[in-house]
Amino acid sequence: MPERLTSPGAVAKAVDYLGNYDREHFVVILLNTKCGIIGVNTVSIGSLNSSIVHPREVFKPAVILGAASVILVHNHPSGDPSPSQEDRDVTKRLSEAGHILGIAVLDHLIIGDGTYFSFKEKGLL
Repeated sequence: MPERLTSPGAVAKAVDYLGNYDREHFVVILLNTKCGIIGVNTVSIGSLNSSIVHPREVFKPAVILGAASVILVHNHPSGDPSPSQEDRDVTKRLSEAGHILGIAVLDHLIIGDGTYFSFKEKGLL
C-alpha cells in the first residue's frame, strides 16, 4: 500500500485485492492529518452479500491510533460496485459517528470486479 492516498483511484488500486474475495470484507484505512496511512484494519468479514458493521468496531482502531480521518472500503463479491440502500445508510451512520468523534470519514469505496464506486466522487459524502 502506498505511503499516502491522494485520490479515490489510488485507494481503489491499493485495495484491489478485495475484488478477489467471495465474501464481503469491510476495511477501514486510518490516516493522519496529512492523509498518511497509519493503519489498515479489517472490521468485518461477512457473507456473499452482506457484512455487519458497527461504528464501535470501525472507530476503535482510529481512536487507539489517533487517526485524524478514515477511508471506508468494502467489496461486492458480485462484481457490481453499485451501492445498495444499506451501503448508503451505513455510510451516513458512520459519517455521523465520525463527526461526533472528530474523525472525518473522507470516503467510502465499494470495490467490484476491476472497478469501484466512490461516495466522495459521486457527491454522496
